[in-house]
Amino acid sequence: MGRRDPEEGQLPAPVKPPDGGWGWIVLFGCFVITGFSYAFPKAVSVYFKELMKDFHVGYSDTAWISSIMLAMLYGTGPVCSIMVNQFGCRPVMLIGGLLASAGMILASFTTNIIELYLTAGVLTGLGMALNFQPSLIMLGSYFDKRRPLANGLAAAGSPVFLSALSPLGQVLMEKFGWRGGFLIMGGLLLNCCTCGAVMRPLDMGMKRKMEKTQDKYEAKEMLPIGGKSEEGISTTDGSKKAKKAKKKPKKGKKLLDFSIFSNRGFIVYTISKFILVLGLFVPPILLVNYAKDTGVPDTEAAFLLSIIGFIDIFARPACGVVAGLKWVRPHVSYLFSFAMLFNGMTDICSARASNYTGLVIFCVFFGISYGMVGALQFEVLMAIVGSQKFSSAIGLVLLIEAFAVLIGPPSAGRLVDALKNYEVIFYLAGSEVVLSALFLAMATYCCLNRGKKKDPPPEKNPSGGGGSDTEEAESDVQEAEEHSSNNHQLAHSTDNAMVAASEEANHVAEEQSREGGGCPEGDGEVLARDACNTDQTVERDRF
Repeated sequence: MGRRDPEEGQLPAPVKPPDGGWGWIVLFGCFVITGFSYAFPKAVSVYFKELMKDFHVGYSDTAWISSIMLAMLYGTGPVCSIMVNQFGCRPVMLIGGLLASAGMILASFTTNIIELYLTAGVLTGLGMALNFQPSLIMLGSYFDKRRPLANGLAAAGSPVFLSALSPLGQVLMEKFGWRGGFLIMGGLLLNCCTCGAVMRPLDMGMKRKMEKTQDKYEAKEMLPIGGKSEEGISTTDGSKKAKKAKKKPKKGKKLLDFSIFSNRGFIVYTISKFILVLGLFVPPILLVNYAKDTGVPDTEAAFLLSIIGFIDIFARPACGVVAGLKWVRPHVSYLFSFAMLFNGMTDICSARASNYTGLVIFCVFFGISYGMVGALQFEVLMAIVGSQKFSSAIGLVLLIEAFAVLIGPPSAGRLVDALKNYEVIFYLAGSEVVLSALFLAMATYCCLNRGKKKDPPPEKNPSGGGGSDTEEAESDVQEAEEHSSNNHQLAHSTDNAMVAASEEANHVAEEQSREGGGCPEGDGEVLARDACNTDQTVERDRF
């Protein structure tokens, strides 16, 4: 996917997504990759206390490990896009799995915190980034009609792996220490290579195969019969070359397509997503400490995150099913706005929760809304830019989100240290999420929908990526059929030329047989016999 045609220097034509078949294996691989990418930076936090003792550092120093992982996951988006467009998804994912595993294995031999930043932070974070983005691209290429459901199921990997990796990390640390735990975790990350191996690219050469079949049929139809037939064949070849010369050559795919910034929908999505990330991750990060400050025991406070994860597991696939409904999918951006609004209002309404029951209720509603946002965020982006430009779009969006991730949670932590009040932080985070929801809904209605009504409908362009994969594939099939019909018309005209040549030969033979001159008698018989054979051949070919 994204590789150039070695024969023509052009990108192959897109193929209609199968919406099933091997796509379910690709979906499972994306499920695993999403789980590792989002859950692993959080699951590593169970080793922080042991790292603080061995390296004699504070909690903020060890917390940078998870921060660097997330920064690499988001900040290296354009690099991943360039690599995918140049080499394809499968090779990039295989390399990413090896890097992620090597980072954790090398981290088990580190002797200071700086080495831990470079191995577990930079190397493992880069490896997971090289797996996460290509897996979403492959998922979009295999699913079109069922894409909302596929995105919801793949996004469910995050809460599932979070609920599994955290207890596993605790058990590994108790039995083998943090070094043994890192070593085993590195072995688990090798499963990313397995997931990358199953990302089989679709057969992008379908159009070329159809053209080769048509050329063979033409060669069989236009077997050389005489001088006139050769003249007809040369005429057909000349017309085909003239037709190819008239066609504009397709441009190769760019390594990073910045033309998506001319898409107003992409601009609106990027701005709203930046505002969203500023406040989306703040409540779950501060929830445990907030509960402890209100007098909740440590074990019960930690259980609040498990409630969010458990609800999130079911919320994401359910939201994917709803987004795939015929009357909902055309308005999926409004459903995404509602999910963000729901999440923001949950933060605001729960800011004054002062007991454990209130916090549990907050976790239930936050898990539902958080799961809806996670299931719809990439589906909306695919719907805006299309699968052909999705590889560049997601890289640029993740880069912009990286700045929001580095601004939002750290700023909230500083405000907590300064104000000693979690209520203000929940109000602020909820307001940011609500603002992003209102901006997306209003901009979509005022700028995008009204603009579509005023502007004439754009022409379909298979290489653009603004439409669905189904429409692109159908347009390619229609083009191939037109090409085939033109070839048959040319072959039919060649047959007519050959028939005219055979009739002329018969006429000459009859005149020679009557006059008895111009050529020997045997020659006339041979000429008549050849003309008869020519008639039979032409009639058989026409049949």
